[in-house]
Amino acid sequence: MSKQKKGEGFHSSAGLIRYFDAEEKTSLKIPPWFVMALCVATIVIITVVHITVKL
Repeated sequence: MSKQKKGEGFHSSAGLIRYFDAEEKTSLKIPPWFVMALCVATIVIITVVHITVKL
């Protein structure tokens, strides 16, 4: 039987946590509502194109 390694997940993601923890002041800030609006607009556009253009 294989041995279970405890705590392996934390060590493997420790670099990502440290990387994303530091915020840069020069980074592009996108508000959450803009991301949601962009997703909804993309869904609407794809649906309209799918309905109007029959392949």
